[in-house]
Amino acid sequence: MPIYKLSAELWFPPPEGASPEGVVAIGGDASPERLVLAYSLGIFPWPHRDLPLLWFSPDPRFVITFEHAHVSRSLRKRVRAAPFEIRTDTAFEHVMDHCARSPRPGQDGTWITDELRRGFLLLHERGIAHSIETYRDGKLVGGLYGVALGRAFCGESMFALEDDASKIATVALLGNLRHWGYRFVDCQVYTDHLARFGAREWPRARFLHALRSAVSEPGKLGPWRFELDPKAALAQLKNS
Repeated sequence: MPIYKLSAELWFPPPEGASPEGVVAIGGDASPERLVLAYSLGIFPWPHRDLPLLWFSPDPRFVITFEHAHVSRSLRKRVRAAPFEIRTDTAFEHVMDHCARSPRPGQDGTWITDELRRGFLLLHERGIAHSIETYRDGKLVGGLYGVALGRAFCGESMFALEDDASKIATVALLGNLRHWGYRFVDCQVYTDHLARFGAREWPRARFLHALRSAVSEPGKLGPWRFELDPKAALAQLKNS
């Protein structure tokens, strides 16, 4: 199966032609224009050490839909206790930096390269990439960031310096996205953490069909401001 090498031209081969590992193409750059095109096609960058930039569209895809979102009983108690303040789009660069420094099981170093960092910062300036931040006593202690296109949110990375800091940010995100009429959260690939939130594996064909529909609808450009606090967001998640 051929793997396409990208040039300066702004294009991608069809994601359905990905390798068994999910690789669609190699090379190119992480400009905001290329990143938007990639995410709109169901493709995302995933750098690997000593290789050109790799672009993936795995099969299956890991997705959270709001009707299947799950919040554990212990996490529900933490949300209702309101241990943190949640903010949005006030510290995007700091959230990325914390995510880059967070150790990941099975990973040596970070996949958030300087090139990707620059590209996502430009997306944030254009109101397309967003951060959800958790604070205690004014100090950033957790959060996550991702890309919003139409009514799809593509999660990228998260970090936590205190227990449940990123989990409560996730609850706030899910509830507000549902409140705004978003369709799903793309989690890309399986993790135990997101499986506990109710993420499920979809065949790539199903995901791409749903993505095309979602990105064709109007979404919310940044800077975001959540309308629901975490407790109200929790109430939006019916299976919680």
